[in-house]
Amino acid sequence: MEFKTVLFYVFAAIMVLSALRVITAKNPVHAALFLVLAFFNAAGIWLLLKAEFLAIVLVLVYVGAVMVLFLFVVMMLDINLDRMREGFLGYLPMALIIGAVIVLEMAAVLWNGYSGFAQSPEAAAMNIGGTRELGRLIYTRYIYGFEIAAVILLVAIIAAVALTLRKRKDSKAIDPGAAVRVKRNDRLRVVKMDAVNQRAIDEAAVAAAAAVANPAQNKEQNS
Repeated sequence: MEFKTVLFYVFAAIMVLSALRVITAKNPVHAALFLVLAFFNAAGIWLLLKAEFLAIVLVLVYVGAVMVLFLFVVMMLDINLDRMREGFLGYLPMALIIGAVIVLEMAAVLWNGYSGFAQSPEAAAMNIGGTRELGRLIYTRYIYGFEIAAVILLVAIIAAVALTLRKRKDSKAIDPGAAVRVKRNDRLRVVKMDAVNQRAIDEAAVAAAAAVANPAQNKEQNS
């Protein structure tokens, strides 16, 4: 058995076990980490098929961006695991039906692809995931679909930015433009006051202190 075949079986076995742990792990953080492991092994299989572009895209996009976002959201949210498991048996039949439909659809696609597989595996591997072949197909045969997908993503980005920029009544914000345009007269007001005789104030304070200290003598003087 060749070394590449051994690597393929190792990557495939780890990927299948990781995929099973994704749906059987009780902790959502552990499930997300097993999904990262499954993505890494899938990237290793793409490398064995000489599809370096697809492998690096799988690692950078899914592992480096999507899964990091998943882990951030899962770890920031206070998820009640006991409450999530309450209706598991009720959703199990529908989940099995949907899973069976997905397996049948994938089997039909793979069977149709392998049935019309005329060229040798070595020649086919040279055409899988190459940057040159992908670019040629995207910008020639699938140019309209590529442009439509780009427009949809652009609309989604604009909508996300617009949702974050909406004004809320219960939030406190500072307008940087107004802060830059502020003038001295808008923030500072000079008030003129008459001069105060500090000696008279000191004498009044001393008299008040003496009246508080000797209330009986002050009463006799007033009588």
